[in-house]
Amino acid sequence: MTETRGGPPVPQHPFPERAEAPPPLRVLVADDNPVIRAGLTTVLSAADDLTVVAEAEDGRAAYEAALRHRPDVVLLDVRMPGVDGMTALPHLVRLAPVMMLTYSDETDIVQEAVRLGAAGYLVHGEFTTAQLTQAVRDVGSGRPHFTPTATKALLAHIRGNATAHSTPQLAPRAANHPLQNLSQMQPTVRQSTQSRFQLSGREAEIMDLIATGMDNRQIAAVCFISEKTVKNHINRIFAKLHTTTRAQATAKWLGVA
Repeated sequence: MTETRGGPPVPQHPFPERAEAPPPLRVLVADDNPVIRAGLTTVLSAADDLTVVAEAEDGRAAYEAALRHRPDVVLLDVRMPGVDGMTALPHLVRLAPVMMLTYSDETDIVQEAVRLGAAGYLVHGEFTTAQLTQAVRDVGSGRPHFTPTATKALLAHIRGNATAHSTPQLAPRAANHPLQNLSQMQPTVRQSTQSRFQLSGREAEIMDLIATGMDNRQIAAVCFISEKTVKNHINRIFAKLHTTTRAQATAKWLGVA
């Protein structure tokens, strides 16, 4: 209670004012299957912080819808009639972060999608509805998100097992992509770095995943280990690299520090 001059005490409000919730992430869903589009729209719309602003049946319609609605995240299928997802991808990434959401789990397609700028890659059957909504949030906030099959494809590329897919005629990856520096590491450079810091094979694998921007939960899912085990590995990695943060460790791992 506080007193006012010449008047009765005025009660103070015991609770702070509630902060306004941020606006929901605006999502564009592009898939040629109307049943899948409807299902994705239903799942995403059920989350309070997500809203589907448009649907599209092919890459051309997706691009036109993205120009019109300016979504925060685009969910894009790979194979669609007319203009397919891979053709539309380099154009869409100029407008919004794009997450591939598809049945296509071929290693070369995953690698090519990332090379063209995809910020995430989810393979149907490898995620729950809760994981889907979290993936959209991750990509919308600048964190890459990949399901296990896609992650293994990226690791294979990083280790030099799929260099045949890096051909000159392909379009350049979008600037500032979260995997840009990582995917450019040559196998010999990576092996040299691993040896110099005396990282085990598992520690090197986890350091690769840290460098892609994955959090402990995602790393645990990809490596089929617990989050506690991931934390233990990261503590040992930080000690060997003489770092205290993920950013410092990534800079050393990529050879930019």
